[in-house]
Amino acid sequence: MSRIALPTVLVVLIGALIPAGLAGQQPTPKPAAPAAAQPPAPPPQSTSPISQTDYVVGQQDVMKITVFNEPTLSNTYRVDNDGSISFPFLGRVKVAGLRVAVIEAQLAKSLAEGYIKNPQVTVDMEQYRSQSVFIMGEVRVPSKYSLVGNSSLMEALMQAGWVTPTAGFDVLIIHPRSGATRAVLQSELQDINADVTRVNLRDIEAGKLPQNIRIQDGDTILVPKALRLTVLGQVRTPGSIVYEPGMTVQAAIAQAGGQTEKGSIRRVKIIRIENNARKEVDAELTDLVQPNDIVQVNQRLF
Repeated sequence: MSRIALPTVLVVLIGALIPAGLAGQQPTPKPAAPAAAQPPAPPPQSTSPISQTDYVVGQQDVMKITVFNEPTLSNTYRVDNDGSISFPFLGRVKVAGLRVAVIEAQLAKSLAEGYIKNPQVTVDMEQYRSQSVFIMGEVRVPSKYSLVGNSSLMEALMQAGWVTPTAGFDVLIIHPRSGATRAVLQSELQDINADVTRVNLRDIEAGKLPQNIRIQDGDTILVPKALRLTVLGQVRTPGSIVYEPGMTVQAAIAQAGGQTEKGSIRRVKIIRIENNARKEVDAELTDLVQPNDIVQVNQRLF
Protein backbone atom coordinates (compact mmCIF):
# COMPACT_ATOMS: atom_id res chain seq x y z
CA MET A 1 0.00 0.00 0.00
CA SER A 2 1.41 3.36 -0.92
CA ARG A 3 0.40 6.96 -1.11
CA ILE A 4 0.66 8.34 -4.62
CA ALA A 5 0.31 11.66 -6.35
CA LEU A 6 -2.90 12.27 -8.25
CA PRO A 7 -2.51 10.73 -11.71
CA THR A 8 -2.71 12.94 -14.75
CA VAL A 9 -4.08 10.18 -16.95
CA LEU A 10 -6.34 7.41 -15.68
CA VAL A 11 -7.96 4.40 -17.22
CA VAL A 12 -11.26 5.16 -18.96
CA LEU A 13 -13.93 3.46 -16.91
CA ILE A 14 -16.60 3.10 -19.59
CA GLY A 15 -15.72 2.09 -23.12
CA ALA A 16 -16.17 -0.60 -25.68
CA LEU A 17 -14.12 -3.76 -25.29
CA ILE A 18 -11.81 -4.89 -28.05
CA PRO A 19 -13.37 -7.82 -29.95
CA ALA A 20 -12.56 -11.12 -28.36
CA GLY A 21 -11.55 -12.90 -31.56
CA LEU A 22 -11.28 -12.79 -35.34
CA ALA A 23 -14.15 -13.66 -37.67
CA GLY A 24 -13.57 -16.86 -39.56
CA GLN A 25 -10.86 -18.14 -37.18
CA GLN A 26 -11.30 -21.86 -36.50
CA PRO A 27 -11.65 -22.42 -32.74
CA THR A 28 -9.09 -24.63 -31.06
CA PRO A 29 -8.85 -25.77 -27.47
CA LYS A 30 -7.58 -23.02 -25.17
CA PRO A 31 -4.92 -23.94 -22.63
CA ALA A 32 -5.25 -22.61 -19.13
CA ALA A 33 -4.29 -18.95 -18.98
CA PRO A 34 -1.76 -17.76 -16.41
CA ALA A 35 -3.35 -16.92 -13.08
CA ALA A 36 -2.33 -13.27 -13.39
CA ALA A 37 -4.59 -12.83 -16.38
CA GLN A 38 -7.72 -13.83 -14.51
CA PRO A 39 -9.88 -11.20 -12.78
CA PRO A 40 -9.78 -11.32 -8.98
CA ALA A 41 -12.29 -13.78 -7.54
CA PRO A 42 -14.32 -12.77 -4.49
CA PRO A 43 -12.69 -14.12 -1.32
CA PRO A 44 -14.68 -16.14 1.21
CA GLN A 45 -16.61 -13.98 3.62
CA SER A 46 -15.15 -13.72 7.09
CA THR A 47 -17.24 -15.19 9.87
CA SER A 48 -15.44 -13.26 12.63
CA PRO A 49 -17.43 -10.41 14.25
CA ILE A 50 -16.55 -6.84 13.36
CA SER A 51 -14.90 -4.93 16.17
CA GLN A 52 -16.99 -1.87 16.97
CA THR A 53 -15.08 -0.26 19.81
CA ASP A 54 -13.22 2.12 17.49
CA TYR A 55 -16.26 3.08 15.42
CA VAL A 56 -17.02 6.82 15.57
CA VAL A 57 -20.74 7.38 16.13
CA GLY A 58 -22.63 9.95 14.05
CA GLN A 59 -26.08 11.38 13.48
CA GLN A 60 -28.89 8.90 12.78
CA ASP A 61 -26.82 5.92 13.92
CA VAL A 62 -28.77 3.47 16.09
CA MET A 63 -27.14 2.00 19.20
CA LYS A 64 -28.25 -0.72 21.60
CA ILE A 65 -27.15 0.32 25.08
CA THR A 66 -27.22 -2.35 27.77
CA VAL A 67 -26.77 -1.60 31.47
CA PHE A 68 -26.25 -4.86 33.36
CA ASN A 69 -29.18 -5.68 35.68
CA GLU A 70 -30.96 -2.47 34.69
CA PRO A 71 -33.68 -3.41 32.14
CA THR A 72 -35.32 0.01 32.32
CA LEU A 73 -32.11 1.62 31.07
CA SER A 74 -31.26 -1.01 28.49
CA ASN A 75 -32.79 0.06 25.21
CA THR A 76 -32.20 1.09 21.60
CA TYR A 77 -31.27 4.72 21.02
CA ARG A 78 -31.09 6.72 17.79
CA VAL A 79 -28.62 9.61 17.58
CA ASP A 80 -30.56 12.80 16.86
CA ASN A 81 -29.49 15.53 14.44
CA ASP A 82 -27.86 17.45 17.29
CA GLY A 83 -25.56 14.46 17.91
CA SER A 84 -27.20 13.51 21.22
CA ILE A 85 -29.42 10.79 22.66
CA SER A 86 -32.00 11.12 25.43
CA PHE A 87 -30.93 8.76 28.21
CA PRO A 88 -32.83 8.07 31.49
CA PHE A 89 -31.47 9.94 34.51
CA LEU A 90 -28.83 11.68 32.40
CA GLY A 91 -31.01 13.62 29.96
CA ARG A 92 -29.37 14.69 26.70
CA VAL A 93 -26.03 12.92 26.23
CA LYS A 94 -23.68 13.98 23.42
CA VAL A 95 -22.37 10.90 21.56
CA ALA A 96 -21.70 11.99 17.96
CA GLY A 97 -18.02 12.14 17.18
CA LEU A 98 -17.12 9.71 19.97
CA ARG A 99 -15.85 6.17 19.67
CA VAL A 100 -18.09 3.39 21.01
CA ALA A 101 -15.58 2.55 23.74
CA VAL A 102 -15.56 6.18 24.89
CA ILE A 103 -19.37 6.29 25.04
CA GLU A 104 -19.43 3.15 27.18
CA ALA A 105 -16.92 4.65 29.60
CA GLN A 106 -18.67 8.02 29.82
CA LEU A 107 -22.12 6.50 30.41
CA ALA A 108 -20.74 4.24 33.13
CA LYS A 109 -19.01 7.18 34.80
CA SER A 110 -22.13 9.38 34.66
CA LEU A 111 -24.42 6.63 36.01
CA ALA A 112 -21.98 5.95 38.85
CA GLU A 113 -22.27 9.55 40.02
CA GLY A 114 -25.28 9.04 42.29
CA TYR A 115 -27.50 6.74 40.21
CA ILE A 116 -26.13 3.17 40.02
CA LYS A 117 -23.37 1.45 41.94
CA ASN A 118 -20.62 0.06 39.71
CA PRO A 119 -22.64 0.20 36.45
CA GLN A 120 -21.57 -2.09 33.63
CA VAL A 121 -22.42 -0.56 30.26
CA THR A 122 -22.06 -2.03 26.79
CA VAL A 123 -22.86 -0.32 23.50
CA ASP A 124 -23.56 -2.27 20.30
CA MET A 125 -24.16 -0.64 16.93
CA GLU A 126 -27.42 -1.77 15.34
CA GLN A 127 -27.65 0.56 12.34
CA TYR A 128 -24.93 2.55 10.66
CA ARG A 129 -26.52 5.63 9.14
CA SER A 130 -23.98 8.42 9.55
CA GLN A 131 -21.01 7.23 7.48
CA SER A 132 -20.92 6.22 3.87
CA VAL A 133 -18.61 5.36 1.00
CA PHE A 134 -18.99 5.68 -2.77
CA ILE A 135 -17.99 2.57 -4.74
CA MET A 136 -17.67 3.25 -8.46
CA GLY A 137 -16.24 1.83 -11.66
CA GLU A 138 -15.89 -1.85 -12.42
CA VAL A 139 -18.00 -3.29 -9.59
CA ARG A 140 -21.24 -5.18 -10.01
CA VAL A 141 -23.45 -2.63 -8.21
CA PRO A 142 -21.85 0.86 -8.19
CA SER A 143 -23.56 3.01 -5.59
CA LYS A 144 -23.30 4.84 -2.28
CA TYR A 145 -23.08 2.45 0.67
CA SER A 146 -23.28 2.83 4.44
CA LEU A 147 -20.10 1.88 6.24
CA VAL A 148 -20.54 -1.12 8.50
CA GLY A 149 -18.37 -0.78 11.59
CA ASN A 150 -14.67 -0.64 10.84
CA SER A 151 -15.09 -1.53 7.18
CA SER A 152 -12.07 -2.71 5.26
CA LEU A 153 -11.58 -2.35 1.52
CA MET A 154 -12.49 -5.99 0.95
CA GLU A 155 -15.69 -5.70 2.99
CA ALA A 156 -16.70 -2.56 1.11
CA LEU A 157 -16.16 -4.23 -2.26
CA MET A 158 -18.22 -7.22 -1.13
CA GLN A 159 -21.11 -4.82 -0.43
CA ALA A 160 -20.92 -3.77 -4.09
CA GLY A 161 -21.00 -7.38 -5.28
CA TRP A 162 -17.22 -7.53 -5.86
CA VAL A 163 -15.43 -6.48 -9.02
CA THR A 164 -16.52 -7.31 -12.57
CA PRO A 165 -14.56 -9.53 -14.98
CA THR A 166 -13.39 -6.39 -16.81
CA ALA A 167 -11.88 -4.82 -13.68
CA GLY A 168 -8.20 -4.12 -13.28
CA PHE A 169 -6.21 -5.36 -10.32
CA ASP A 170 -5.44 -1.94 -8.87
CA VAL A 171 -8.05 -0.01 -6.89
CA LEU A 172 -7.94 3.69 -6.04
CA ILE A 173 -9.18 4.91 -2.66
CA ILE A 174 -9.79 8.67 -2.78
CA HIS A 175 -10.16 10.47 0.54
CA PRO A 176 -10.99 14.19 0.16
CA ARG A 177 -8.93 16.27 2.58
CA SER A 178 -11.85 18.68 2.92
CA GLY A 179 -13.90 15.89 4.50
CA ALA A 180 -16.78 16.42 2.08
CA THR A 181 -18.87 13.31 1.58
CA ARG A 182 -19.40 13.04 -2.15
CA ALA A 183 -18.54 10.81 -5.07
CA VAL A 184 -15.28 11.65 -6.80
CA LEU A 185 -15.71 11.23 -10.52
CA GLN A 186 -12.86 10.29 -12.82
CA SER A 187 -13.02 13.68 -14.52
CA GLU A 188 -12.44 15.38 -11.14
CA LEU A 189 -9.42 13.39 -10.01
CA GLN A 190 -6.87 15.85 -11.39
CA ASP A 191 -8.44 18.80 -9.61
CA ILE A 192 -9.63 17.60 -6.21
CA ASN A 193 -7.78 18.16 -2.96
CA ALA A 194 -7.54 14.55 -1.83
CA ASP A 195 -5.28 11.75 -0.71
CA VAL A 196 -5.20 8.87 -3.16
CA THR A 197 -4.11 5.37 -2.19
CA ARG A 198 -3.49 2.60 -4.72
CA VAL A 199 -4.15 -0.96 -3.54
CA ASN A 200 -3.55 -4.18 -5.48
CA LEU A 201 -6.32 -6.73 -4.95
CA ARG A 202 -3.99 -9.64 -5.61
CA ASP A 203 -1.83 -8.58 -2.67
CA ILE A 204 -4.88 -8.82 -0.42
CA GLU A 205 -5.79 -12.23 -1.78
CA ALA A 206 -2.18 -13.38 -1.28
CA GLY A 207 -2.51 -12.65 2.43
CA LYS A 208 -0.78 -9.28 2.56
CA LEU A 209 -3.24 -7.98 5.13
CA PRO A 210 -1.74 -4.46 5.48
CA GLN A 211 -3.01 -3.89 1.94
CA ASN A 212 -6.60 -4.43 3.13
CA ILE A 213 -6.87 -0.91 4.49
CA ARG A 214 -9.70 0.57 6.51
CA ILE A 215 -12.20 2.72 4.61
CA GLN A 216 -13.12 6.12 6.02
CA ASP A 217 -16.30 8.15 5.90
CA GLY A 218 -16.63 10.01 2.59
CA ASP A 219 -14.10 7.87 0.72
CA THR A 220 -14.58 7.00 -2.93
CA ILE A 221 -13.44 3.55 -4.03
CA LEU A 222 -12.72 3.63 -7.75
CA VAL A 223 -12.13 0.34 -9.60
CA PRO A 224 -10.73 1.13 -13.06
CA LYS A 225 -11.25 -1.07 -16.08
CA ALA A 226 -8.33 -3.35 -16.84
CA LEU A 227 -5.79 -2.11 -19.35
CA ARG A 228 -5.75 -4.33 -22.42
CA LEU A 229 -3.87 -5.09 -25.61
CA THR A 230 -4.53 -7.33 -28.58
CA VAL A 231 -2.66 -10.41 -29.85
CA LEU A 232 -3.46 -11.40 -33.44
CA GLY A 233 -2.23 -13.72 -36.16
CA GLN A 234 -0.88 -17.21 -35.61
CA VAL A 235 -1.84 -17.70 -31.97
CA ARG A 236 -4.32 -20.18 -30.59
CA THR A 237 -6.77 -17.67 -29.09
CA PRO A 238 -6.35 -14.32 -30.87
CA GLY A 239 -8.06 -11.31 -29.35
CA SER A 240 -7.95 -8.95 -26.38
CA ILE A 241 -5.94 -9.83 -23.26
CA VAL A 242 -5.36 -8.10 -19.93
CA TYR A 243 -2.23 -5.96 -19.78
CA GLU A 244 0.12 -6.36 -16.84
CA PRO A 245 2.88 -3.85 -15.97
CA GLY A 246 6.20 -5.20 -17.19
CA MET A 247 4.52 -7.59 -19.63
CA THR A 248 6.78 -8.83 -22.44
CA VAL A 249 5.91 -9.93 -25.95
CA GLN A 250 6.48 -13.53 -24.85
CA ALA A 251 4.06 -13.20 -21.93
CA ALA A 252 1.43 -11.62 -24.19
CA ILE A 253 1.69 -14.49 -26.66
CA ALA A 254 1.43 -16.98 -23.79
CA GLN A 255 -1.80 -15.36 -22.58
CA ALA A 256 -3.16 -15.78 -26.10
CA GLY A 257 -2.50 -19.52 -25.89
CA GLY A 258 0.91 -19.50 -27.54
CA GLN A 259 1.74 -19.56 -31.22
CA THR A 260 0.20 -22.14 -33.56
CA GLU A 261 2.23 -24.71 -35.48
CA LYS A 262 2.33 -22.26 -38.38
CA GLY A 263 3.34 -19.31 -36.22
CA SER A 264 6.88 -18.00 -36.00
CA ILE A 265 8.20 -16.35 -32.87
CA ARG A 266 10.91 -14.86 -35.07
CA ARG A 267 8.35 -12.96 -37.11
CA VAL A 268 6.52 -10.92 -34.47
CA LYS A 269 5.59 -7.28 -34.86
CA ILE A 270 4.23 -4.68 -32.49
CA ILE A 271 1.72 -2.22 -33.92
CA ARG A 272 1.42 0.91 -31.80
CA ILE A 273 -0.31 4.27 -32.19
CA GLU A 274 1.94 7.17 -31.18
CA ASN A 275 1.05 10.81 -31.74
CA ASN A 276 -1.92 9.71 -33.88
CA ALA A 277 0.44 7.83 -36.18
CA ARG A 278 0.56 4.07 -36.69
CA LYS A 279 3.97 2.60 -35.91
CA GLU A 280 4.98 -0.97 -36.76
CA VAL A 281 8.22 -2.46 -35.44
CA ASP A 282 9.85 -5.88 -35.39
CA ALA A 283 9.71 -7.29 -31.88
CA GLU A 284 11.85 -9.58 -29.76
CA LEU A 285 10.21 -11.86 -27.20
CA THR A 286 11.81 -9.87 -24.40
CA ASP A 287 10.47 -6.49 -25.60
CA LEU A 288 7.96 -4.79 -23.33
CA VAL A 289 4.45 -4.19 -24.59
CA GLN A 290 2.18 -1.26 -23.76
CA PRO A 291 -1.58 -0.93 -23.26
CA ASN A 292 -3.50 -0.81 -26.56
CA ASP A 293 -0.62 -2.40 -28.49
CA ILE A 294 -1.32 -4.99 -31.17
CA VAL A 295 1.08 -7.93 -31.15
CA GLN A 296 1.05 -9.64 -34.54
CA VAL A 297 2.46 -13.18 -34.81
CA ASN A 298 3.09 -13.94 -38.47
CA GLN A 299 3.23 -17.27 -40.29
CA ARG A 300 6.43 -19.17 -40.87
CA LEU A 301 8.03 -18.59 -44.25
CA PHE A 302 8.79 -22.29 -44.77
